[in-house]
Amino acid sequence: MQVKKNPEYDMSRNSGLYFVIGLTLVLFLTWRALEYKTYPEESETIDMAMAVDDLKEDVPITETIKTPPPPPPPSAPEVIEVVEDTEEIEETIIESTEISQETVIDAVIDVDDVEVGEEEEEITVPFAVIENVPIFPGCEYAKSNDERKACFNEKIQEHIMKEFMYPPSAMELGIQGRVFVQFVINSKGQIDKIRMRGPDKNLEKEAARIVSTLPQMIPGKQRGKPVSVPYSIPINFVIQ
Repeated sequence: MQVKKNPEYDMSRNSGLYFVIGLTLVLFLTWRALEYKTYPEESETIDMAMAVDDLKEDVPITETIKTPPPPPPPSAPEVIEVVEDTEEIEETIIESTEISQETVIDAVIDVDDVEVGEEEEEITVPFAVIENVPIFPGCEYAKSNDERKACFNEKIQEHIMKEFMYPPSAMELGIQGRVFVQFVINSKGQIDKIRMRGPDKNLEKEAARIVSTLPQMIPGKQRGKPVSVPYSIPINFVIQ
């Protein structure tokens, strides 16, 4: 005869449910244990500052150095003896070396011995109105004054193009502009009194160097006499 179990008392019937409930409870407790944190207790400390009214300061004891008093001055003699002068002193008379109005100086100067030098005055005539402009080397063929002016300007331009060198420092910084140069062709045909005005010192220096290398010329003449002639020209510095 086979024994039959009562389904109400079958313990294995809900074993799966109990296993899931137990597993869930264990996982929950484990998670709470991992998440649990403890903090140290903070202790409040109160610092009290005690103010002391009586502040006593130890003053160092210094030793007073006593210096001896200076010796008394020598006393005057009780009896003063009067000595009579026995030697005669000759007085020296100092004569004045200044010349008064009454002093007469006899000096004879021959008129022929005096040389009178005449100081030549430097005459300056503008380039535009001078009778005979300075002649640039190579312009001797020109006959009229207008032809000499045109040849002079052309030779100046050729000289600038030949001697032109862009300053490296100005080129690196990208400095460019126009430099106005003024100079004088003196009565001897030499370049003199160079003045510059431009946007940069390096450009001005290069412009002065170009003008200073101009050759000696035949000086300009006004009424047949050599004179100084000022001349100005702009030099353009352009980076291409």
